[in-house]
Amino acid sequence: MRFRLDQALPGTVEEVLAAFTDPEYLATIGTTAKVGEPEVLEQTRHGDSVRQLVRYRFTGDLAPAVTAVIDRRRLVWVDEHVYDLALATATFRVLPEHYADRLRAGGTERFVVAPSGEGTIRQVEAELTVRWPVIGGMVEKAIVSGLKEHLADEADRIAGWLSAAGRERPAGP
Repeated sequence: MRFRLDQALPGTVEEVLAAFTDPEYLATIGTTAKVGEPEVLEQTRHGDSVRQLVRYRFTGDLAPAVTAVIDRRRLVWVDEHVYDLALATATFRVLPEHYADRLRAGGTERFVVAPSGEGTIRQVEAELTVRWPVIGGMVEKAIVSGLKEHLADEADRIAGWLSAAGRERPAGP
């Protein structure tokens, strides 16, 4: 399943990218209704490139048809992002810790100035494939739906992060 999601975010492109690549910001994400607290496994910087690996655990509810064949406790994955701060882009892959032969996901992100001139638009283009007889399509739809919810929550978190008292706003990437 190919999909595209656009997300409006407060702050400049540079501020948004600085937050997404700040381990302190990542630590503030905490848990959501469907995803447990993230664990930053690695972050390396080389010039304008930032590669980070973050582990997530699914904590939401699943349909009985899905839980009949999938153990919810085994829905753990690593999000590998590589940001190009100079180009305001990123590539990403989802690396499942279990069921790796059943799920493949990855894509690209572009961070552009919002048409209004205020804020940032994050443009996500991705491909997701779930190989599981009968429930594969249902799982793909559930994952994309959960991603949309996650992005909506993320906009609020970025706003809070950028407006936190005493936070210096970055001058550039």
